[in-house]
Amino acid sequence: MPSTHARLPFTHRLAQTLFAAALALAGTAHAQAPATDLPGKGVTILPVQNNIAEETFQTVLVMRGLQALGYTVQPIKEIEPSAQHLAVANGDATFMADHWTPMQEDLYRNAGGAAKMSREGVYSPGALQGYVIDKKTADKHGITRIDQLKDPAIAKLFDTDGDGKADLTGCNPGWFCARLVSHHIEAYGLKDTVEQRQGSYAALMADTINRFQQGEPVLYYAWTPYWVSSVLQPGRDVVWLEVPFSAMPGSQKGVDTRLPNGKNYGFTPNDQHILANKAFTDANPAAAKLFSLMRLPAADINAQNLRMRQGESSQRDIERHADAWIKAHQKTFDGWIAQARQAAGG
Repeated sequence: MPSTHARLPFTHRLAQTLFAAALALAGTAHAQAPATDLPGKGVTILPVQNNIAEETFQTVLVMRGLQALGYTVQPIKEIEPSAQHLAVANGDATFMADHWTPMQEDLYRNAGGAAKMSREGVYSPGALQGYVIDKKTADKHGITRIDQLKDPAIAKLFDTDGDGKADLTGCNPGWFCARLVSHHIEAYGLKDTVEQRQGSYAALMADTINRFQQGEPVLYYAWTPYWVSSVLQPGRDVVWLEVPFSAMPGSQKGVDTRLPNGKNYGFTPNDQHILANKAFTDANPAAAKLFSLMRLPAADINAQNLRMRQGESSQRDIERHADAWIKAHQKTFDGWIAQARQAAGG
């Protein structure tokens, strides 16, 4: 709900003309695949994802599975979440591996929901979100809840631009989490003392981490799985803030966001799904079965993301990480492919 703190070098956008060609080829993906060991032979697929480089690993793993089934997979097209959902729903793209539920439920419904898209299985479960401050400031001032920032004196601790308001490092404009953060600021009575800093989350978090390293107070929105929690570790460097009550917008209105341990960070735990065009999955049972089977632990995503943070962030690096993951889990991966082939009658 797709990033960081020091935008990692990553280039992988298609030229507009190549994308148009890919869309034309993707149209062939709706043809019925033959029931053989390569049920995807002759079928071309176009994946889309958010413009967060740290979600590429998840997408590449799905691509590798599809390639093992014989599908021709085009390079990933990076577009914003709302456009991703519409592209998948309308058949202009085949799948996305970074669909979050329930956070992106409204995007899913607005794009046509189950009538146009398939999201069988859970690809990566248990993603968390919330508001984080540095532990030093939390301990010194006894800050445990976000609504304590209604106090101008507390809010001023996190003021980075001199306007007296706390600057909360938030999400890119257009990301659904940006809407959630703005909604919370309103719901918790923080409009006069807190403002969401928006722009490139990557650049904003780079500044946030730099300020932390200089010993300054920091306040930011975070999610897992993501490498930030490996750099600014909850409990050691930073702490999660609780919210005074659950306050979700849209289709999640009235949902209780308390976790099983009683903590309430203001967001429901999310699962990540592979979201695919329904016409495609109806015509390609092998791919549909693969999508329903694949599962990637959040800890593995965190570990891969940290390697990107440490400099292994090129497309070639990410593909190497995906191939290494498959090799380390070969029996599991081969089992997915075998069951997918069986679903196609091969």
